[in-house]
Amino acid sequence: MKIGIATPTLFQVPAVASAWERTAGVEDVVTVARAADEAGIDYLTCAEHVAVPEEAAATRGGTYWDPLATLSFLAAHTQRINLVTAVLVLGYHRPEAIAKRYGTLDLLSNGRVVLGVGVGSLKEEFDLLDAPWEDRGARADADLRRLREVWGQSSVDGMRYDPTSPRTTVPVWVGGRTVRSLRRAVELGTGWMPFGLGRDELAAMLARFDLPDGFEVVLSPGGTLDPLGDPEAALRKLRAVQEVGATRATCTVDADSAAHYAEQMAALAALAQDLEDR
Repeated sequence: MKIGIATPTLFQVPAVASAWERTAGVEDVVTVARAADEAGIDYLTCAEHVAVPEEAAATRGGTYWDPLATLSFLAAHTQRINLVTAVLVLGYHRPEAIAKRYGTLDLLSNGRVVLGVGVGSLKEEFDLLDAPWEDRGARADADLRRLREVWGQSSVDGMRYDPTSPRTTVPVWVGGRTVRSLRRAVELGTGWMPFGLGRDELAAMLARFDLPDGFEVVLSPGGTLDPLGDPEAALRKLRAVQEVGATRATCTVDADSAAHYAEQMAALAALAQDLEDR
């Protein structure tokens, strides 16, 4: 099981965000990204919301850095860590535009992009962007098929897309919390990245499908981990999601500064290696 991080500061969900993130700046984000890269963390993430209703911000948070701009910037400050959109809302973009914009990032980062995608859940945001809300699931399926057609292709249907990704395929992790999202992931993606589900629910849903070889199950251990202060508790949480079927774990660590977060990630990487060795 590989370890990634829900990058602090970039999206601040009140239930898990640390106090230091509220005043953190660009240099703090760079510190965390570089430290994750150096520690051998597999990936970092950035979510997408253009705007969040005030009443929803109390639970979802109201701070969301733009994933394309942010991941492009962090690509220039790192060497090997994968760059994951978690998640990109399909209904806000044409698949051709995703292929062009994130394909360019894939080129610039030497093939480190992972597209985490979802159908979206905030009607107010859809309305703000004049994006159709009804039947967004069916449209997302069609968009994923189209994205697979155009990704990494210089020319499609008489249209040129240069420059584009150096790869003709890209990892696609589908977000969601329903059986339909898992079916979409199995049929049209390379992995599933659920949220808000208990271990029993996850196990039952995964058991309903014959997962393809190499299919990624990307889970969160839940809450925050404290690898330096309580390594055994962190190991128990990691082991628990591994037992459910996780191939990758997206983690949040407890910290009081960017420097402390970097120290925690080094300890987290060591724990992940210990888990593998056991």
